[in-house]
This record gives sequence, C-alpha cells and structure tokens, in this order.
Amino acid sequence: MKRFAMLGAINMMLGIILGAFAAHGLKSVLTPEALAIFQTGVQYHIYHALGLILVALLQIPYPNSGGVRTGGWLLLAGIILFSGSLYLMALTGITWFGPITPVGGACFIIGWLWIFWAMLREW
Repeated sequence: MKRFAMLGAINMMLGIILGAFAAHGLKSVLTPEALAIFQTGVQYHIYHALGLILVALLQIPYPNSGGVRTGGWLLLAGIILFSGSLYLMALTGITWFGPITPVGGACFIIGWLWIFWAMLREW
C-alpha cells in the first residue's frame, strides 16, 4: 500500500512541476503544437498519479488483491511510456517516440481494466 501511495505522490509532484515548467518555461520555446503535446502528457500523468493513489487506497480493504497491484504497475508503466514519450517528442521534435505513446495508452486501459476485474472478483 505504501509503495503505491508514494509512487502516486511523487508522480503528482512531477506532474505539477512539469505542468508549471511547460506553462512558464516552455511557452516561449516550443511551438503551440509541441506545447499541446507536452500538456497532454502532463494531463494524463496527473490523472494516473491519482490512479496510483487510488490503488494504494484499494489495498487497504483488499490487501491480498494481486490484481489491484498489477493494475497499479500498469498505470505506472503507462505514465512512463505515454507521458514520457509525449514529453520527449515535444522537447526534442523526434517523432520516432510517437509509436511508444499508444503502448503507454494501452497500459492505462489494461491497468484500469485489471483493477476493475480485481474488484469484480472481490464482489
């Protein structure tokens, strides 16, 4: 439980720092398109950091649910792959990071489905 609470908190902090960095430090450096890509990465980063905190909370009543833990690890992988690839594309302009983004999106979808399935099994 503590692990996902810590991962959620650190990812919230990083998401806020990156969002502020985009708004104040990158606004004059990046093109509007690149800035929008970066901000999409921040948006999904923060959403799924909250998801990691939710995973930590779900582990209180369901401490033995491996499905909840697996879903949490998938959400973390999604943050790294989805948001990370968008950050890299926006900052570097290297488009070959683009194919990584849907893999991260799939991690988000599968992670939430995994959490749903774990909760359904507990019902």
